Amino acid sequence: MLTGEIEKFVEEDQVYLDIASSIVPSKKVNAVIFTKQDCTIAGVEEVKSIFDYFGIEYSSSFTDGDNVGSGETIFRLYSEAASILCAERIILNFLGHLSGIATMTRSCVSRIENISSAKIACTRKTVPGIRRFEKAAVVAGGGDPHRFSLSDMVMIKDNHIKLMGLEEAIVAARKHSSFVQKVEVEVESEQDAVTAVELGADIIMLDNMDPGLIIRTLQTLKRKGLRDSVIIEASGGIHQGNLEEYAKTGVDVISMGSLVYDAGWIDVSLEILTDTI
Repeated sequence: MLTGEIEKFVEEDQVYLDIASSIVPSKKVNAVIFTKQDCTIAGVEEVKSIFDYFGIEYSSSFTDGDNVGSGETIFRLYSEAASILCAERIILNFLGHLSGIATMTRSCVSRIENISSAKIACTRKTVPGIRRFEKAAVVAGGGDPHRFSLSDMVMIKDNHIKLMGLEEAIVAARKHSSFVQKVEVEVESEQDAVTAVELGADIIMLDNMDPGLIIRTLQTLKRKGLRDSVIIEASGGIHQGNLEEYAKTGVDVISMGSLVYDAGWIDVSLEILTDTI
């Protein structure tokens, strides 16, 4: 985590004087950070950067992606009491939020591992300013980060098609994109999926299709000899409750905004233990 990023988080939490932290005795203390529930941990490297910024000594045997049991100590800390108190909420927010995403992702990956080889991917539905941390948490949980920004690939979505038409949009995308960029096209019908592949799309996103329509679309692509030339992604309205149905369709990627926006926070706490001179 960059120093500038940390300073923004500190500024948000400590706009003016933190009187509560300023009145505690000037002494060094030991503290622990522990989880109150089973989880897949994420945010370890981010909080290490925050510890370094505040001059807090720390030790931990965990790395992102490790499974942590309820009650286990994630970090042991030693520092001035005021420094620990100033950093506490920022640290716990990152660990709780990112571990929640990693835990949700791990659950989804595990749910389909005996059904499909499809990748579980997140989307750009992230909290502004912390996307890279949230996507790193998805990776920690065994998922795929998908694209980080609009420049990672050329994605033609429904509104592009409304403005230009499917064929014109794909032709223009091919003309203006670099050879290193893939072109992905969002489609909502079987025929548009076929057309997109025939026009040279590298990836087609079957958007808001139910599993039955996805299966029929894949069968049509196979019959036309087009299935093996394209990556097929299912997206839209997919969650833990219907994930297995989509996994059984045979798609290559299942993208889920719910990995981030439906992920509950993990309950993580910090406790000061004993004073040390």
